[in-house]
Amino acid sequence: MRKLLLLVAFVGFSSVSFGQAKIEFMAKDNTIDYGTVSKDSDSGMRTFEFKNTGNQPLIITNVQSTCGCTVPSKPTEPIMPGKTGKIDVKYNMAPGPIRKTITVESNAVNYEGGRVPLKIKGEVIVKQEVNPLEKSKSIMEKR
Repeated sequence: MRKLLLLVAFVGFSSVSFGQAKIEFMAKDNTIDYGTVSKDSDSGMRTFEFKNTGNQPLIITNVQSTCGCTVPSKPTEPIMPGKTGKIDVKYNMAPGPIRKTITVESNAVNYEGGRVPLKIKGEVIVKQEVNPLEKSKSIMEKR
């Protein structure tokens, strides 16, 4: 009986001491949609917010993009259980469609290998500027 109690106490202590970090992103499907944006009026900066839903500190070890046109930044300190953090992403706003993936590496157990893919999507357009001479010409033609 004493051995059984000792075994139960050891197993109980072990499960408490080996907690787990879990990461949950607030963005639906871990995706941020830029929509249709103009290079001139948008900085390209977006933020992925997340929460550590586990019972151990969450450590983000690496954040990388699929190309140099997207620059992510990661938290430098561990995210404590129940607390939130953020990953900022700066897209260079090159005209055309946006379809990029950012990979987050952490000690989170709710994603295989602690790797979470984040996605950004949208389209960057170049704002068409009307030449003042063309504008006045069209006004004159309407008269």
